Amino acid sequence: MVDGRMAEWTWEYDGYDPRTERLREALCTLGNGRFATRGAAPETCASEAHYPGTYVAGLYNRRTTTLAGRDLSHEDIVNLPNWLTLRFRIHPDEGPDGEWFTPDLDIGGLARYRQSLDVRRGVLNRSVRFRDEHGRHLAFEQSRLVHMDDPHLAALTTTFTAEDFSGTIEVESAIDGAVRNTGVSRYRDLESDHLTEMGTGGEDPDIAWLRCLTSASDVRVVMAQRTSFRMGAHDGAAAEAAEGTALTRLTDHRAGHLLTLPIGPGRPVTVEKTVAMHTSRDPAISGPLDAAIRRVRRAPGFEGLLTSHSAAWEYLWDQSGFEVPGETGHILRLHLFHVLQTLSPRHTVELDVGVPARGLHGEAYRGHVFWDELFVLPYLNLHFPELSKSLMTYRHRRLPEACRAATAAGYEGAMYPWQSGSDGREETPEVHLNPRSGRWLPDNSHLQHHVGSAVAYNVWRYGQATGDAEFVHTGGAEMLLEIARFWASIATWDADHERYRIRGVVGPDEYHEGYPEAAKPGLDDNAYTNVTAAWVLARALDLTRTLPVSRRSELFERLALTPEERDRWEDVSRRLRVPFHQGVISQFEGYGDLRELDWDGYRDRYGDIRRLDRILESEGDTVNRYQASKQADVVMLGYLFAPDELAELFQRLGYTLDDAVWRRTVDHYLTRTSHGSTLSGVVHAWVLARSHHEAAWTHLKDALASDVADLQGGTTEEGIHLGAMAGTLDLVQRGLAGLQTREGALWLDPAPVPELAEFGFSVRHHGTAVRVRAKPGQLWIGVPDWEESPVRVVLAGRAFDLEPGQERVLPLPEQG
Repeated sequence: MVDGRMAEWTWEYDGYDPRTERLREALCTLGNGRFATRGAAPETCASEAHYPGTYVAGLYNRRTTTLAGRDLSHEDIVNLPNWLTLRFRIHPDEGPDGEWFTPDLDIGGLARYRQSLDVRRGVLNRSVRFRDEHGRHLAFEQSRLVHMDDPHLAALTTTFTAEDFSGTIEVESAIDGAVRNTGVSRYRDLESDHLTEMGTGGEDPDIAWLRCLTSASDVRVVMAQRTSFRMGAHDGAAAEAAEGTALTRLTDHRAGHLLTLPIGPGRPVTVEKTVAMHTSRDPAISGPLDAAIRRVRRAPGFEGLLTSHSAAWEYLWDQSGFEVPGETGHILRLHLFHVLQTLSPRHTVELDVGVPARGLHGEAYRGHVFWDELFVLPYLNLHFPELSKSLMTYRHRRLPEACRAATAAGYEGAMYPWQSGSDGREETPEVHLNPRSGRWLPDNSHLQHHVGSAVAYNVWRYGQATGDAEFVHTGGAEMLLEIARFWASIATWDADHERYRIRGVVGPDEYHEGYPEAAKPGLDDNAYTNVTAAWVLARALDLTRTLPVSRRSELFERLALTPEERDRWEDVSRRLRVPFHQGVISQFEGYGDLRELDWDGYRDRYGDIRRLDRILESEGDTVNRYQASKQADVVMLGYLFAPDELAELFQRLGYTLDDAVWRRTVDHYLTRTSHGSTLSGVVHAWVLARSHHEAAWTHLKDALASDVADLQGGTTEEGIHLGAMAGTLDLVQRGLAGLQTREGALWLDPAPVPELAEFGFSVRHHGTAVRVRAKPGQLWIGVPDWEESPVRVVLAGRAFDLEPGQERVLPLPEQG
């Protein structure tokens, strides 16, 4: 299924292939929630094969680019100075000096090149043995970490061993500030210089520092490094002071040390590099330069850092662990690893950040926040609820901006942006590049107003999973009510249909941005948008009835929420239009009138047609003409809502949705979807698990392999797909187990696929730990004896209470 050899907790890559290095760098990124660094080789710089990158969560900068006579403003996550830089060359006692080592130059002499990602401890190891151009053999072992306990520290240790020569090795350890945002080829026409006012200095013989400023957001960033060396291996065995020299080297954009170290057979030498990073946004510091110098000066050596770092990771695994056998389990561990180092329960909770769609692993999507929290928070709710609340607080802090956006568009309430960055304004670009045709095209994805429903959905589900009434009744209520107000405002009455309609939007499909030949973008009555809008309005009304009286009065007064407005919400929530055609739910009004696509013909001509929109545009055509979807749209409703919930929601709207209609609908779109998004596999596997086991397993395999095998063809190297990774975890936790949290109880309705009928996990429901294990034919559920409260469980219509220390084994139907 994937590239890379796997042990239980490691991913190993043998050999050096410049064509796949950028993919490995993304998959081997290390982070701690505050910042992350791609898994680039320390001796490399940005090139076609490599892209070192370090990103601080929530650190953006705005630039303006002139394209085709238009000034385009764009906000990007900032690629910060490269702290990894460590290169070396051989100076033998006899013979010519060697060149600076790079795997690209020495690929013919590489006898061993192995990378190993230890996800259990969060360490990236590298083992290299090479022969230089003069026939001399040198080996080195290298390990790095981005510290999970102290979120400002990172470290790199390298042990060099000379096999058949004596002399010295020259090592440069530096922080390189000559970096730009060039990690995504599609963005290379955009302004990419984000750092200015570069300065360097030295402090003590072994400390050097570099500081810089983001050009528009005015954030000062400081990195300070401490470089040390000793004779012996990095584990401290037989270590002694090396008889080497170290010189501090400073330029305008580079700060570091140049080491000259004796080396020979039986005399290995170890170089350790410890880096501290602070920004002017950090709390409890007098300034970033002083803080970085002080922190790196008092940091322990690599082994000491590794001890505390490993302990922090052990805690995270204990809190979030699951049991899934085989290759599937190995991939899920990698997915969980990347979720936890992008959104760290230890450090992200302290920050004002959202869920970056591509992690902190690259520059794709410019580091922006989309709707991916819809796929991430359901997992976090049941393991790290404080983290979920922090990520929703990011949205709450930007509620005023969402309200301003709605007002500017002529609506009421809150209109959240499709792409969000630092301050919550709409960051969706006005144009995007089709790399197949080379043309810049209008980007109308800002019309995906359904992102507001995702925000509201996350608030409601969080409250059900955690019982955190305080958040739901305060910041959560404010968001939910303002989003409901927006939907009621944008809906217009159509007397001909005797229904409310929502016009001029784009649904989750994303391919369809308008009608063929239409002068303006947007679609009418996107089913997903309308149904989720009705759900938001219904939940907002529920909330207004259940809020404590004092909070209700205060909130109604502050929001000027009148009985007449609530009456309109009730009316709209029951009379929004949902179009149908040929006995299935229409993706939007007029979808059934579009042409059918020759799917087999396009697959024969192009092979991979995931990005069918780009293919058609390059031919002078448009996907707007065809019944063809990029990813789940109508089918997304089956991902968000259990079958009984969805049926009740349609009934509220005055429509009948029985199993036959839903199955026809799913089948209809299944044959008309190109799966051009990594999220598509997650959603389809979830929805199909109850009825089409073989198809569900196929989509689950695609979701699992989407990043590790780069199924999208070159996108993962620009950043992992965080929503898909978290979605696969939640697919096991909630999808296959049929787990829901509602009405104060834990509901279970298992739907395991035969290929994954055995799994286990632990969750927290309203603060109480619950363990679930599934095997063919049975489900085990228990509450640990150290807990204090019982848990209400509902399975197959039967409700029972599990007291602490109790467990139940329940029969399940065998899977065919």
